[in-house]
Amino acid sequence: MPIYEYKCPQGHVFELFHGISEPAPETCTVCGEGPLVRVLHPVAVHFKGSGFYSTDYGRGKKARDGEKPEKSDAGEKKKEPEKKTPAAEAS
Repeated sequence: MPIYEYKCPQGHVFELFHGISEPAPETCTVCGEGPLVRVLHPVAVHFKGSGFYSTDYGRGKKARDGEKPEKSDAGEKKKEPEKKTPAAEAS
């Protein structure tokens, strides 16, 4: 069963130990006013190991294995230079 922290409109903050499926309290345990707001706090997260640095992102699988990534010409059309013929110049 988790411990929840609630705050009333008067600024009283208190903790309440109840189950997840149980309803939240409607009034403050100190002054009796309501409605109450559940107080949320950020959690501390510690990433350990490799893969959590900015230099680890953006590299493909082949770049990590030491191979050079293949260059793809997909979507690009190469123009061949036009050849001038002597007959076209004479006309």
